[in-house]
Amino acid sequence: MTSRMLTSAAAISLLGTMAAADYSLTILHTNDFHARFEPISKYNSGCSAEDNDAGECFGGSARLATAIADAKARSNNAILVDGGDQFQGTLFYTYYKGALTAEMMNKMGYDAMTVGNHEFDDGPEVLRGFMDSVDFPVLMSNADVSGEAQLADVLMKSTVIERGGEKLGLIGLTPQNTDELASPGPNVIFTDPVDAVQGEVDKLTAEGVNKIIVLSHSGYGIDQRVAEETTGVDIIVGGHTNTLLGEMDGAEGPYPTMVGETAIVSAYAYGKFLGELNVTFDDEGKITEAAGAPLIMDAAVTEDEGTKARIAEAAVPLDEVRNKVVAEAADNIEGDRSVCRAMECPMGNLVADAMLDRVKDQGIDVAIANSGGLRASIDAGEVTMGEVLTVLPFQNTLSTFQITGATLVEALENGVSQVEEGAGRFPQVSGLTFTADLTAEPGSRISDVMVGGEAIDADKLYGVVSNDYVRNGGDGYKMFTTAQNAYDFGPDLADVTAEYLVEHAPYQPYTDGRITINK
Repeated sequence: MTSRMLTSAAAISLLGTMAAADYSLTILHTNDFHARFEPISKYNSGCSAEDNDAGECFGGSARLATAIADAKARSNNAILVDGGDQFQGTLFYTYYKGALTAEMMNKMGYDAMTVGNHEFDDGPEVLRGFMDSVDFPVLMSNADVSGEAQLADVLMKSTVIERGGEKLGLIGLTPQNTDELASPGPNVIFTDPVDAVQGEVDKLTAEGVNKIIVLSHSGYGIDQRVAEETTGVDIIVGGHTNTLLGEMDGAEGPYPTMVGETAIVSAYAYGKFLGELNVTFDDEGKITEAAGAPLIMDAAVTEDEGTKARIAEAAVPLDEVRNKVVAEAADNIEGDRSVCRAMECPMGNLVADAMLDRVKDQGIDVAIANSGGLRASIDAGEVTMGEVLTVLPFQNTLSTFQITGATLVEALENGVSQVEEGAGRFPQVSGLTFTADLTAEPGSRISDVMVGGEAIDADKLYGVVSNDYVRNGGDGYKMFTTAQNAYDFGPDLADVTAEYLVEHAPYQPYTDGRITINK
């Protein structure tokens, strides 16, 4: 409980024991919003107006606007910050790039954000345009941008803001491997997060700032490392790994997670939660109290009507995008569930091939697409983006990771374990071939697995691409949750598939015997 939450009588009783310089602050925070301006379903995908009216949706800018205003009204001192990856994930970003993001963040009154890797998806130029449009600093400490004209002398490592008469030092942090995850160009050189943060802490401390907050888009694990290996960091507002902290189902740790004297917070992703951390500092800048929780943005949060109307207005041009012809199909691309959940199918080959093609230069050997993620066929002739989005409506992102050959076989066994039930786990693949004997018991159906034309090696590590739902254990693929070098936040699967269709237009659907089914 923070001092601002005490009853008047209790507050009076503490006046004699509280230091006169004790300072309370509310840190409101978001991360990994990924252009979810409209409400989302429980699966983090689009949610219809009907479902929203029925109270089945979460998030959206209109709910966040209300929750932020309410939280600020409850606090004597509050700041609003973001842990990165506001960009990418829906057609809103595809159409508006950073413009709508800047408008909404300005409207909500953000005080600062860090650069996420997806802020570099369209290169430094789009990031610079966004930075020129926002009313707050965008920060990144662990990179040398002096050689990039778009960012040099504009993108700051840290900044100082004032709230309630006190100075707050804010430091930005971005994934060290952003050059592998996005498109920052050759002129941005990323560096170690610990060294970068400590350098800025020392600089801020020398300026007399003793309350320091890191806005980190480096992931929960790196955040803990930064807390352990630096001195002087009071709070880390996290992002990148979509980590939920708190006491609710699915939480990966406490809110805040204390590492030494550093409080780490994170609020999942997609605007489904608004993080609220209430802290009290003593006159030396040490945290004496830290408590709070990610606040769920469900139907109990009233949507701000002005914001809702603006997002509805912004959505109108998206219909043009949805109707845009992106390619041509030489024949019908079969994607019916009755086919794709039982055998190799043309739509499965298209999507799996597109996935593998996108990341094949990253050491990835095979692609696995769950057939449950394929929701329709595409007719011969012109292909619209709307048709692609009907096939792939879930806003899944590409996930890359490494597993052994033995684990890959285990995954294929899972994939064919419920064919008789029409389960969505059936694996459409690229880069490998296999045989499934459906007369055998589940768990012993797979044989003749070949990767790149060679028999699979049970002990060898293979690079795999799938979608974030499957990589995180969806459709029974639990064996992927402990994969090595996993990265779940690649480009949108629908965008990848559309781009592949463009490159291969007119696309000729096909099957080639990569999956053999014995019944």
